[in-house]
Amino acid sequence: MDNRPIGFFDSGLGGLTCIPHLMRELPGEKVIYFGDTARTPYGSKAVSTIRKFSLEIADFLVKNDVKMIVIACNTVSATSLWDIRMKYPDIPVIGIIDPAAEKAANICTSDDSIGVIGTKATITSGAYNRSIKSLNRGLRVYSAACPAFVPLIEEGIIDSDIMDLTIKYYLDDFIRDKKIDNVIFGCTHYPFIRGNFERLYPGVKIIDPSYEIVFKIRSVLEEEGLFARETEIENTCYASDLAGNFVDMIERVFENIKVNVKFKNLEL
Repeated sequence: MDNRPIGFFDSGLGGLTCIPHLMRELPGEKVIYFGDTARTPYGSKAVSTIRKFSLEIADFLVKNDVKMIVIACNTVSATSLWDIRMKYPDIPVIGIIDPAAEKAANICTSDDSIGVIGTKATITSGAYNRSIKSLNRGLRVYSAACPAFVPLIEEGIIDSDIMDLTIKYYLDDFIRDKKIDNVIFGCTHYPFIRGNFERLYPGVKIIDPSYEIVFKIRSVLEEEGLFARETEIENTCYASDLAGNFVDMIERVFENIKVNVKFKNLEL
């Protein structure tokens, strides 16, 4: 048993979409979350920059004595997972891509067309395609970068015509031309616009990595004997910029669960 918190991080508020699923499936666990809101979005940055930022955050989480690091960011999982694992070989480090790829490989057939949508960095990496094809080479996988989604979500522009028009701009032709019937949300920000997506494309099934990763977390906790007992440790969310949208989203995600919200500038 291990009462230390689980460390989550993302380029911004997107990784918060994992937390409700974790709280439902593993209510005894506590978390430290870091959102790099001052430097978001990561998806349009150079890979070397993403790796630098990611290792800074991993260092911070390790200094806060987490028992596991969960990369709740597809861009970081696609570019920096192995760098973090190499630096911290004694701490379980879980990326968000493989659990969703496993789900797609398990539920889809050669008759299906799988669409992966994400940031430029995630799509350019080809990480989802490789992971899915390693499990089932017969699946058809297509990708589309949607770089404007994250900035709009970070600004809270979700239930609006602007968001709907942006989704249609990126995805109308993609879904029609590729005959997409299963979409992987290859960015943890995207569950915030799930309602928009389902309204615009009601026939397309969604695979949500923010949900799938919780089962991987449970598996690793069990294998390593790291499940928590009842503990007085509180959930804590750090951000490199405590913008109003981030604080509002934390309140929405944690609902009635107590959480400390703190500012942390990693560049100091």
